[in-house]
Amino acid sequence: MNKKLYRSVTDKKIAGVCAGVAEYFGWDPTIVRLVWALAVICGSVGFWAYIACALIVPEKPSDIIDAE
Repeated sequence: MNKKLYRSVTDKKIAGVCAGVAEYFGWDPTIVRLVWALAVICGSVGFWAYIACALIVPEKPSDIIDAE
């Protein structure tokens, strides 16, 4: 199985990064969002990591969404 990381287009709050990470690992998106929010509050690394992921990780293509 060839898993790829994509930003979510259906379950996004800002850019879909947390929902995409949650989908990739099979986790609950709310938990990922809470952990990421704590990382942002505790230091700037979480903020810059989110910005980098939002710019680098592609959105899920519509043909993959339709296949699910």
